[in-house]
Amino acid sequence: MIADIFHALVLLGALACAIIAVRAKDLLVAVVMLGAMSLLVATEFYILQAPDVAITEAAVGAGLSTAIYLVAVEKTKRMEE
Repeated sequence: MIADIFHALVLLGALACAIIAVRAKDLLVAVVMLGAMSLLVATEFYILQAPDVAITEAAVGAGLSTAIYLVAVEKTKRMEE
């Protein structure tokens, strides 16, 4: 029962982060929300007893991709016109 509620909260958090990332006008906010969404998805993989997938998602999805996107945002204007 409590595990189901935790699953739902993690997935709703990931969905909320994805929606905020898509609707954000500020590119930095979008990148941070994508990183948070990826970290929540990695948490869900860990809860589903797939620790190898969770570690990969956290390292590549939340870590490396976010860093690459931050470097790209640094070289552009942050606000959409």
